[in-house]
Amino acid sequence: MGLANQLTILRIFLIPVFIILIGYNKPLYALIVFIIAGLTDALDGFIARRFNQITTLGKILDPIADKALLVSGFIFIYSSDLSVKFPYWYVVIVISRDIYILLGSALIYFMKGYLDVRPSVFGKATTFFQIISVVAVLVANITYIPQDFVDWIIYTASFFTVLSTITYTYDGFQQIK
Repeated sequence: MGLANQLTILRIFLIPVFIILIGYNKPLYALIVFIIAGLTDALDGFIARRFNQITTLGKILDPIADKALLVSGFIFIYSSDLSVKFPYWYVVIVISRDIYILLGSALIYFMKGYLDVRPSVFGKATTFFQIISVVAVLVANITYIPQDFVDWIIYTASFFTVLSTITYTYDGFQQIK
């Protein structure tokens, strides 16, 4: 097992630490763990490409680790005792999109026998703004950030979440044809 996969597994082990810190109302430490997890994501991808350590295991574990970290952040921040949280509707939209894409991908795979996954610019923007939303909410629990700014990030992330869902739906129908 190469260093890239070891970093991915480290990120998976950081998820419960992140959740526990949110549960104990420690947003600063949760933010630090979230940033470390994000750095391991960037580093494992770089190492895998640079040193030819791309593996089937890494292709499976990396997106699972990313989604598990983000979804955990949305659910546990929403249900925490933190003063600034995600709105319920945002958590539902984000998680529903992920379930929808997962089910759609499975359907295409079973119908066609393969799946051609191509990240879109809207999908990348969705991930970026969802990550920024977690960071913004955690920072807003550490220091003052205008609620309007946090809301803007959440609405922007929501916009790209819905837009990427539409574009992935269109791409999925094109694959079925």
